[in-house]
Amino acid sequence: MHILDDQRVIKQIDRQDFAGLIEEFPDQLEEALTIAESARLPRPNPASISNLVVAGLGGSAIAADLVKSYLNYRLKVPFQIIRHYLIPSFVTPRTLFICSSYSGNTEETLSAYAEARRAKARIISLSSGGKLAELSRKSKNPLIQIPPGYPPRAALGYSFVSLLILLGRLGLVKDEKSEIKQTIRLLDRYNVNFLPLVPKSNNPAKKLAEKLYRKIPLIYAGEDYFSPVALRWKQQICENAKVLSFCNVFPEFNHNELVGWDKMEHLQSKLAVIILKDEDDHKQVKLRMKLIAQMFKEKKIELMELSGSGNTVMERMFSLIHYGDWTSYYLAILNKVNPTPVEIIERLKKNLVRG
Repeated sequence: MHILDDQRVIKQIDRQDFAGLIEEFPDQLEEALTIAESARLPRPNPASISNLVVAGLGGSAIAADLVKSYLNYRLKVPFQIIRHYLIPSFVTPRTLFICSSYSGNTEETLSAYAEARRAKARIISLSSGGKLAELSRKSKNPLIQIPPGYPPRAALGYSFVSLLILLGRLGLVKDEKSEIKQTIRLLDRYNVNFLPLVPKSNNPAKKLAEKLYRKIPLIYAGEDYFSPVALRWKQQICENAKVLSFCNVFPEFNHNELVGWDKMEHLQSKLAVIILKDEDDHKQVKLRMKLIAQMFKEKKIELMELSGSGNTVMERMFSLIHYGDWTSYYLAILNKVNPTPVEIIERLKKNLVRG
């Protein structure tokens, strides 16, 4: 029996049941809707907001990337995401400043929170608790509190829906509740293709994981909507499977990184390329993808071209995210590593505290 179909081995490796967290993702989106709609927020006054800033790192920041990308051509105010201790000088009392830290203890985000307070920005926090929740209550800043107990990367549904509903409730975008519900329905159907009990012969994520095994995956996508989806794939492969992965976007990578492929014969057996495609990609990006795919084939680089499922951009974004999450999970099983712990990150955090 293949390791990916051996439920006994899978359970021995996945001791914290990370598969269960991926499987329940549609339910998480549903619960997040209820949480975000019931949170106490300021009255809508979009004319008073000149710009939007989200501060966050890792699993807490990727949700903001996805929201920003999803709203790429609709949001009427500038939107910036910062992954740092410091904030831009343009943050003023007319800035909507959202601090997103799942644990509530991310030191960079807490620093940004303090900076935003000094700038007198309009702060809203998104967290499961920790110091950020404590400071928000003390300062009477609005707080959307999401359930604790998840690895931050496994709480994407809570963060994404909370941010998107928040912007809708403040009048910055239209209400996206129906699109979220439509995405939930699609993922409920889509999920059954990837579950551990589905044999490798019928499981696309298991098949893809096997193609990526003992390779360095490079993920490419179009700039318009799917650049953060490529980033999510990269992050999940790194954190879950504990292997290096990299990502870039069309057309930018065609202007620099592409040249780096010129002399890669000595590494080509160790590399695998995934191109994430979408029907709404710019027509010139579609042409670039076609030409670049041909180049990879000529170089005999392992190449997979994937498209999302669904009728809406959100459906297609999250169907590909779900595909990537499951793929990274099965790659962890092939590597015989528990997907849940991220020990090297925890060690770094402890050393930072010690100074």
